[in-house]
Amino acid sequence: MESKTELQKEVLRDSLEGTLSDHPTQGSHGVNYHHAFTGTEGYAFYMPTLNLIGVGALNGAGAQISELGYKKALIVTDKVLVKVGAVDAITKILDGIKVEYAIFDGTEPNPTDIQVAEGLALLKKEDCDFIISFGGGSPHDCAKAIGVLATNGGIIQDYEGLNKTTTAMLPVVAINTTAGTGAEITRFAIITDSKRHVKMAIIDWKVTPTIAVDDPVLMVGMPRSLTSATGMDALTHAIEAYVSTISNPVTDASALHAMKLIKTYLRDAVHDGKNMKARDMMSYAEFLAGMAFNSASLGYVHAMAHQLGGMYNLPHGVCNAVLLPVVQEFNAKKVPILFIDIAEAFGHHDIGEDADLAVKRVLDDIRSLNNDIGIPKNLAEMGVKPEDFELLAENAMKDACGFTNPRVPTKEEVIELFRLSHVQ
Repeated sequence: MESKTELQKEVLRDSLEGTLSDHPTQGSHGVNYHHAFTGTEGYAFYMPTLNLIGVGALNGAGAQISELGYKKALIVTDKVLVKVGAVDAITKILDGIKVEYAIFDGTEPNPTDIQVAEGLALLKKEDCDFIISFGGGSPHDCAKAIGVLATNGGIIQDYEGLNKTTTAMLPVVAINTTAGTGAEITRFAIITDSKRHVKMAIIDWKVTPTIAVDDPVLMVGMPRSLTSATGMDALTHAIEAYVSTISNPVTDASALHAMKLIKTYLRDAVHDGKNMKARDMMSYAEFLAGMAFNSASLGYVHAMAHQLGGMYNLPHGVCNAVLLPVVQEFNAKKVPILFIDIAEAFGHHDIGEDADLAVKRVLDDIRSLNNDIGIPKNLAEMGVKPEDFELLAENAMKDACGFTNPRVPTKEEVIELFRLSHVQ
């Protein structure tokens, strides 16, 4: 059997040719993809400097924040977490270590450039010298974007694409309350351009938080729907990172174990939110999936999901879940061998070297998991309109997350992927 490394090199060559010939607009991001993705200079691996993980991890955050030596934090969160008192968990810690704070609770799902500007204005008004994000992916992404503008200036649109900043962002301590997005540890920030109705991908190693905190105790109160959506987001991260053209042995190991944990524990976390074992393992799973895609990047599930979120303001994890089996069936025609390892991670130990059987088992499992945890069956149920497919496809082909997909689609093929996801 051809090794993953050999297959990866072959797919990478094809992907690079497709990227440069089929997607000329991607050059506007200023990225030399031949240089960035050929692997001729080894691999880059990105992580926060410090990660606090596991039950009770938040209890150790105070000492670490104190050691940073900053005087006043901007806490970036949302109104719901403030209203239910969840944010008290961090404000009590800050009170205990004599660190002042101001709270920006204007973050909403799919944070926008407007919310980033509002948060930045409050940060400047309150003279905050660091940021604490508290919540899921939306507060983390909003906080990172605020941190970028605080030190680099301009507007957030200036930093769309890969490595556009010139200065490290303001330090961010990311305290995570969901098991899915990985935003607390990644160099990605996804912000909606309110005028274009497009989600911008800011991908920059200088956008990586300083400290990440993943305490499953904070996740016990997650609603069932959010547990489902974020769990499938994590599974999408793991699978897309594994089939990515720039994966490496470290990201592969992280991705495969994340898949195993999610397949084993997501249903339990959804159906019994107080199951601490399931919450703990899902917390580790989303962290591992974040480790994987933070360095291996993603693919066309995310490139397409971002457009649905930008145009319709739909939940990101749900969009990923609906698109995942359709896009992976498309990818499997290029890299069927990779699905043998994915099937093994899903618990199928009788596959041998039958790649076709592996693909079938994986796709069946994804659809079964979606059904069991209450994910909509298709995009039609989510209100997506077929007349928007062409614009959605055009924007998806410009999304930086698609550049590492193992199979380079044409615009017509992306439209067809939207159509298949609409009727499945």
